[in-house]
Amino acid sequence: MKAEVGDRLVLEGTRPGSHRRVGVITALHHDDGSPPYDVHWLDQDHECLVFPGPDAHIEHPATGRQGG
Repeated sequence: MKAEVGDRLVLEGTRPGSHRRVGVITALHHDDGSPPYDVHWLDQDHECLVFPGPDAHIEHPATGRQGG
C-alpha cells in the first residue's frame, strides 16, 4: 500500500453493523508512502495514526486511480 498526502484512506466495513469509513491522509511517516499514516476521519472530524489492515484501500483523487 502506497499513498500520498491528500489521498483518501477507505476502510470497508467487514463485520455486521460496521460501516465504511473514509479519511484524508494528512501526513506520511515513510518517504516511500508506506503505512502508517496520519488520517483525518471525515465522519468524526478527528485525526489519528492509522496502520491500515487488509480491509483498507487508497483512493488517489488527483488521478482517479485506486491502490491497495
